[in-house]
Amino acid sequence: MTGKLDGKVAFITGAARSQGRSHALRLAKEGADIIAIDLCAPVDTIEMYPGATEADLAETVKLVEDLDRRIVATKADVRDSAAVKKAVDDGVAELGRLDIVLGNAGVFEIAPALEITDEAWQTMLDVNLTGVWNTCRAALPHLVAGGRGGSILLTSSTAGLKGTPNTVHYTATKHGVVGIMRTLANEFGQHSIRVNTVHPTGVDTVMIQNPKTWGLFLPDDPNPSREKAEAIFATTNTLPIPWVEPIDISNAIAFLVSDEARYITGATLPVDAGYTIK
Repeated sequence: MTGKLDGKVAFITGAARSQGRSHALRLAKEGADIIAIDLCAPVDTIEMYPGATEADLAETVKLVEDLDRRIVATKADVRDSAAVKKAVDDGVAELGRLDIVLGNAGVFEIAPALEITDEAWQTMLDVNLTGVWNTCRAALPHLVAGGRGGSILLTSSTAGLKGTPNTVHYTATKHGVVGIMRTLANEFGQHSIRVNTVHPTGVDTVMIQNPKTWGLFLPDDPNPSREKAEAIFATTNTLPIPWVEPIDISNAIAFLVSDEARYITGATLPVDAGYTIK
């Protein structure tokens, strides 16, 4: 059997675990080879969950290779434009081409607006917004030079479509990602390069499955837990579920980056169980 991404190469940021790993495996199952990067370290000012590790990235490599696909993985920080460019250039040199770009890397933190420090604000912008731009800037020359078109898919959030209390810095960046997407979709459409965003509701990963996030939903509970928070999470979505799984986002991405979506560009696709309409 052949996959709908046979012969293609995808560059994925934040690929060590969670959504990034899920995306790498989903695209590999469709026949794509992978260029992967991840910081593999904590991010200053992000205290609610631990950073990915080099062991996490190594596991992504193993799982992709188990699918009989090639993968070039590098420890790199999306805030470092030179490191991102080198990772993409090296990956293309080894794998021969670039067709798909997933700007997935991002961080999340909770704080009341007036308690956000200058450092916390800047770190959020540097990772979630500048990091996405660095990803696109490093990849676009390869997509243009390939002459085959291509697809860029940027991970925003439901917070990129509506205001979300206690996350003004995060919400600002996720709205900004939409601005990057819409501008690049217009500017590079002449090269048959499509650019879209995906907007998940809460995804069942470490980013929301931690005591600080549970506590936001259970402010009067001194011992918040996943089980206690689940019912309240479910009230935020229209469909009767508390959160979606990484594969739900990966499935949407696999469609959007394939030729099945060849005329979809400039779109903001919610995968949100109805969060943004409630």
